[in-house]
Amino acid sequence: MTSGEKLSFEEALQELEQMVTRLEASDLTLEEMLKLFERSQELLSLCEKALGEAELRLERLQPASGDSYEAAVPDDTTER
Repeated sequence: MTSGEKLSFEEALQELEQMVTRLEASDLTLEEMLKLFERSQELLSLCEKALGEAELRLERLQPASGDSYEAAVPDDTTER
């Protein structure tokens, strides 16, 4: 990832999918494959971070009455 680059999860995933297509075509040099692999590791890290943040957001939600959800309120009585 270049400095200052801010891709969305969807953009990073799309770029990864395009890389797989290019790699499957197998008309790349070893150097090109290595560069794609390095870039894929950067994109994978970005995707994992985004998914982790989404998971945390979901964990902070708790079921409310009915089908709706509301943000969980921390229990102040627990020790930290």
